[in-house]
Amino acid sequence: MQKRWNILSTATEQTQSLQKALGINATLCSILVQRGITEFEQARQFFRPQLSHLHDPFLMKDMQKAVDRIIMAIDNNERILVFGDYDVDGTTSVASMYRFLKALHPLIDFYIPHRYREGYGISQEGIRFAQDNYFSLVISLDCGIKSVDLIQQALDNGIDFIVCDHHLPDEILPPAFAILNPKQSDCPYPYKELCGCGVGFKLMQAISIAKGLPEQSYLKYLDLVATAIAADIVPLSGENRTLAFLGLQQTNTAPCAGIKALIQTGNITSAVNIGNLIFVIAPRINAAGRMDDARKAVQLFVEEDLGKALQIAQQLHSDNSDRKEADLSITEEALQMIRADEKLLTRQTTVLYRDHWHKGVVGIVASRLIDSYYRPTIILTRSGDIVAGSARSVSGFNLYEAIHACREHLLGYGGHFAAAGMTLLPEQVEAFSNKFNEVVAATITEASLVPEIIIDAEVNFQEFTQTFYNILSQMEPFGPYNTRPIFVSRFVKDTGASKVVKDQHIRFVVKQGIVTLTGIGFNMASQFHLLQMNHPVDIVYTLDMNEWNGEKYLQMKVIDFKLSEQ
Repeated sequence: MQKRWNILSTATEQTQSLQKALGINATLCSILVQRGITEFEQARQFFRPQLSHLHDPFLMKDMQKAVDRIIMAIDNNERILVFGDYDVDGTTSVASMYRFLKALHPLIDFYIPHRYREGYGISQEGIRFAQDNYFSLVISLDCGIKSVDLIQQALDNGIDFIVCDHHLPDEILPPAFAILNPKQSDCPYPYKELCGCGVGFKLMQAISIAKGLPEQSYLKYLDLVATAIAADIVPLSGENRTLAFLGLQQTNTAPCAGIKALIQTGNITSAVNIGNLIFVIAPRINAAGRMDDARKAVQLFVEEDLGKALQIAQQLHSDNSDRKEADLSITEEALQMIRADEKLLTRQTTVLYRDHWHKGVVGIVASRLIDSYYRPTIILTRSGDIVAGSARSVSGFNLYEAIHACREHLLGYGGHFAAAGMTLLPEQVEAFSNKFNEVVAATITEASLVPEIIIDAEVNFQEFTQTFYNILSQMEPFGPYNTRPIFVSRFVKDTGASKVVKDQHIRFVVKQGIVTLTGIGFNMASQFHLLQMNHPVDIVYTLDMNEWNGEKYLQMKVIDFKLSEQ
């Protein structure tokens, strides 16, 4: 698939000023400047995150009200219910808050709505559970900001709500006793991009301060906070970077039994990094809700016995295997549908429906299809008497607005710029598909239909020293707003030792000037002929360290390459 290369520009004066202050490689300084780090003190905080960099939790609107209400509930022996979503952010939020409060107060329970029976967020069944079991206070985590009617219903029945959420509020807020959400327009909290577990962490921090508890009473949950940050794809800037950095330290030194069990079942043998959390740990947690019941994930994280935690982790591993089998088989079936239909091949959207597809993986399948056909994609399946689906967008295209324009064919919909969900009647599928394609075709740009690679800097192989890589490594953890730097090097020549491996991938052995680098390009075998043309190539890649037979050496992970233009 053809890709657009977008090489970011360099702010020369700021780069030179930062290089003078830091005394490090100019390319690395240029990347820091691109990411908003222009002064020595900013760089110091970036490279050396510390607990002292965390903001005062009482800066958050309603924090004092929330803390006072929880302490009152503890003093009055009220029953407290911790309520959360079924994804990684929700289950880690619930587990950490439940464990934290359980250490202070015995009358605590938790509730996770069932993904298919109850749907996302505060549910009618959850409110009924709180009523039937005499809970007078509910703390919702990673949900609740849009649940106006249900929280009113709870209030009418004598149940107070404290909402801890990070999703964008509507104009009308729920009638909760306190709402902790830094995205509220009148919330003075200085960092707006916390995940749900992060907001819950700030509440635990505030309670600890108010009750004079030791710092470790809330810091012990940093491993779960880091997992939520990684899985929820929130910006790894500011306070999130500090929390993720410290959380990874905890994950690698003193993780809870649940995280330790997931590390073992995921066969992670080296130091855990953000990539491990995203691609190994998070899918297993999410699989509980996708394939069965997300309560298992919370039970894993509240379990203190490693042996029992390993048993639950093995169940999640099995759920994840079922999930992978389902999404791979559905993806292949979907690809065959597209290849067999000229109309589907030439559209500017992909909308596919089969009533037997598993509802828990349709979002994953939509993302996979975009890897092959880069265009807005919706995967639909049967859910009871109606059709439900998930949509994924391409860079720069507002998916939510396009679906909003098709609302006449829908029962319900929700989401944001890049991803959304919807429900509709079976007889509306074809009309919705046609309307969606019509809307997208009229509004999407040609550029948005070609995947874009954002390249941080053009570099020469000679820049790559051990010191360069050491500083690059200190930029971790990588994620949104602090992605792993992508480089381009021009007029690179094949040494003749490059080869196709396993019929799919290319092992690169290339040189620029007198410096030779090796690299791996996954699923690039079809482009191998470009290396055999005895013509220089421009190559786009990230840099990492490979270890083989006890030796370490720098290696490229190749993203794209093309013939150099003379």
